[in-house]
Amino acid sequence: MILPWERPNHHPQHRTADARLTEAINLAAAIGLVVVHSAILPLRVRRPATLLGAGQVELIARALAGLNVGVAVVNAPLTPVQQRNLERAWNTKVIDRTGLILEIFGERAATHEGTLQVELAHLEYQRSRLVRSWTHLERQRGGFGFLGGPGETQIETDRRLLGERIARIRRELEDVRRTRNLHRIARRKVPYPIIALVGYTNAGKSTLFNALTGASVFVKEQLFATLDPTMRGVTLPSGRQVIFSDTVGFISELPHELVAAFRATLEEVAEADLILHVRDVAHPDTAAQRADVIGVLDSMARDGTLDPAWRERTIEVLNKCDLLGGVENMPPWAEAVAVSALTGEGLPALRRAIDERLAAKMEIADYALAPSEGARLAWLYKHGEVIERQDAEDAIRVRVRLWPSDRARFEQAE
Repeated sequence: MILPWERPNHHPQHRTADARLTEAINLAAAIGLVVVHSAILPLRVRRPATLLGAGQVELIARALAGLNVGVAVVNAPLTPVQQRNLERAWNTKVIDRTGLILEIFGERAATHEGTLQVELAHLEYQRSRLVRSWTHLERQRGGFGFLGGPGETQIETDRRLLGERIARIRRELEDVRRTRNLHRIARRKVPYPIIALVGYTNAGKSTLFNALTGASVFVKEQLFATLDPTMRGVTLPSGRQVIFSDTVGFISELPHELVAAFRATLEEVAEADLILHVRDVAHPDTAAQRADVIGVLDSMARDGTLDPAWRERTIEVLNKCDLLGGVENMPPWAEAVAVSALTGEGLPALRRAIDERLAAKMEIADYALAPSEGARLAWLYKHGEVIERQDAEDAIRVRVRLWPSDRARFEQAE
């Protein structure tokens, strides 16, 4: 595991070299790699040929000699030329941070959509690897057959085939997204608010999801244990029905191939009535992780994918407080709720906070219905929260709490 390290500006949201190396080692462990050697190398100048300096390349070559290393991971983006040159110098396969994360996503994807997104990201990455410096791709094909016209080089054929496959997957993904949109429209007819869990990878989102819903979503102390959105219905203490959605974890320096390919996994966040930002408050880089998540959500707000006022519907959840002595030992944090998803400590307070935040977004309206309007009364009970009712011979008067959209639907139908 090689970490090229450029000294950052001194800022609490910048990670230390040791923290970044630990994260890279955990990424490798997530796909079963055993790290036999790791190093942090100061990077003064980025060399076009190898990224690292000649002395650093030689230093790693000596360290790897005799270790029977199957793959060397450089926790930084590598150009195809740099990757090829390092493989020659170290006599082993070399992958960069993007390749490593793609491997993890490839193992974790379970749904049809997730699998398509992973393949799309892989193909986009492979297409960027096709450069003319790869001499074995310079062979020219003949003019016969259906795999290329006269004089077409192998690299041109590979690019064309990759482009065709990428276009085909994008069409399939559009079909999947249309289906998801239909499901989303159907869910809107069911008056259940959606609560999306977001956070840095391994912050404990799935453990919290299971604790809140009683589900059995796969949980493991590793990065990217969850890739595909999972949804479960829950009844809150007030009796209000809600739907919780567990989402993919965020990570710093997410490869741009994945930013585009996995945008659909964050669609539930854009549609959510409430967002729970789950943080691993015991992690030494918790402030930097928080900044990474907020940065992605802000970018979604800038491009119109997410409501610019998303922070107003967000509750920050400080998870893993059991590692810091429990909820009572947590410092006060405005607008945040401290919990331990593992022990259950703080979960009642979180449920109350969710209830209060949802109630604050609803509107209270008074209606007088004729006794014959049983269907309209039933609609109010189904789509709202009837908090007061008075029955008389001439009318049924109700005070009900409704979502603004449901109130508008009800009043337009009068």
